[in-house]
Amino acid sequence: MTHTRIEVFQILEKTKVVPLYYHPDSEVLKKVVLACYKGGVRAFEFTSRGDYAFHVFESLQKFCVTDCPEMVLGAGSITDAAAASLYMQMGASFIVTPSLREDIALVCNRRKVLWSPGCGSLTEINRAEELGCELIKLFPGSVYGPDFVKAVKAPQPWTKIMPTGGVTTEADNLKSWFKAGVSCVGIGGNLFEESLIKSENFLLLEQKVEALMTTVRAL
Repeated sequence: MTHTRIEVFQILEKTKVVPLYYHPDSEVLKKVVLACYKGGVRAFEFTSRGDYAFHVFESLQKFCVTDCPEMVLGAGSITDAAAASLYMQMGASFIVTPSLREDIALVCNRRKVLWSPGCGSLTEINRAEELGCELIKLFPGSVYGPDFVKAVKAPQPWTKIMPTGGVTTEADNLKSWFKAGVSCVGIGGNLFEESLIKSENFLLLEQKVEALMTTVRAL
């Protein structure tokens, strides 16, 4: 880890877009991350969803240090404290979880690493913030929608939210989320189309990311 918890949060809030993706081939994933980096992204969530995924992350982290020095690399789909500890030891600058796990909160707070738990109710959000959470992951975002964010922000304007799932590259979709008050958005499948990755058209991916960032800045 090369950034403090607060620095990571500030980067996430500034870059506005956090791509999330996993590929079992580290060489392919490096090209994906580099395309995102060239397109203007400065935070990336590696979704740990395959066998020996930590080996892929280790290779990617070392690559980012040399080839994408300003990229903040985090690990997502983390479901227990042991996995969170492993990824932090390998250099993860933030940890994202699909649900609220207090055991993960403890190990991340001990190392002062930003963690973003998936929450789906005001009670969960409040508990996460009591445990020191800076950024709530609204998951799955497609179920709750921007109106849920508005409802939460009304009594709790201090709550910082990142929806994942249900976020697309379309301007209207992005506008609805940011107008509702989200701090940033997590975006995966809608950005990393399978056909694009299979064809290894990483220049097109870079252009797609650049267009996305331009749209977000305009909003």
